[in-house]
Amino acid sequence: MLEISNLSHTYGSGPGAHHAIEGLSLSVAEGELLCVVGPSGAGKSTLLRSIAGLIAPTGGEVKVDGQLVTSTPDNLAVVFQDYSRSLFPWMSVADNVALPLRRRGMDKSDRKAAAQEALESVGLSGAGKKYPFQLSGGMQQRVAIARALAYRPKLMLMDEPFGSVDAQTREDLEDLVLQVRGHHKMTIVLITHDIDESVYVGDRVVVLSKAPAHVVGDLAVELPFPRDQISTREHADFVHLRAEVGRLVRGVTPTDQLLAPGGPKPGGNPTDQKARKQRPGGQGSGTRKGGAGQPAKQSPNGNGQASNRQASNGQAANGQKNGAQASNGQKNGAQKNRAQRVGKKKVRNPKRKART
Repeated sequence: MLEISNLSHTYGSGPGAHHAIEGLSLSVAEGELLCVVGPSGAGKSTLLRSIAGLIAPTGGEVKVDGQLVTSTPDNLAVVFQDYSRSLFPWMSVADNVALPLRRRGMDKSDRKAAAQEALESVGLSGAGKKYPFQLSGGMQQRVAIARALAYRPKLMLMDEPFGSVDAQTREDLEDLVLQVRGHHKMTIVLITHDIDESVYVGDRVVVLSKAPAHVVGDLAVELPFPRDQISTREHADFVHLRAEVGRLVRGVTPTDQLLAPGGPKPGGNPTDQKARKQRPGGQGSGTRKGGAGQPAKQSPNGNGQASNRQASNGQAANGQKNGAQASNGQKNGAQKNRAQRVGKKKVRNPKRKART
């Protein structure tokens, strides 16, 4: 369906020229959903525009259905990231979706029916009479996808189409793309910077290097269908592929991870090694924590921890005895003072009787 051979593109000329793509080659089979990921500024959008015929490459060639691309092919549609600038604000949602169908030579009634069918396929059957500003960001992107579907292309290009929506809407749109691909049997090339998204949505994931971009990885995704946002992402193959794509995007190999500071060292898990080390100062037992079977270190007087405990207990007992003696002393003193006060009162009482 799509053949890219030794593609190159350079912006500008002379010493300040920027080489975005160099010697890039890949192919996409009919009905396949290919995801392209790479570092920021790797030339992903340049690749998509070259496929769409929006820019002319400086080297190599692109073929769609065996035809050399020199302008935008008739059987191709593009969904851009910035949905707010791809929809005409003065047109209703239905008119936005139906607009490209004029190129097909369809009459007004057929365009209206095709637009309504496309809106229903993306869950917006009741939004045809509204205007883009009356819709949320996720709904506007659904309108952009519906417009591409109404055109019935053989190849649909998507340039980071979910980068401007929230996480939950993004997941809904990912599921929508899978649903659309399954229903319409079209070929899709999706450009994304999201590694998880590329593995979840794609049949294949192509990883590009830093600019000038070339292919550094081409991985088949064999996750079971239908895919689910929870169970699929928990699948062991998903976790493995995500890690592999992440390493390719960052240019990191498993060996680099082993040698990285703080990374696992050859010969064992550092956590296990640390746990095996003996810890000094074990308390309350005859063995050190982490060192089974080793006796506790004795105190200098030779009596060990048991003697220390006995001495500590003895000091505690003496302290309690002394405290009790002090308490008794205070009690006796209080009783003596009370007796003296009572005696003074007895001395005064006879005088009072004499007066009477």
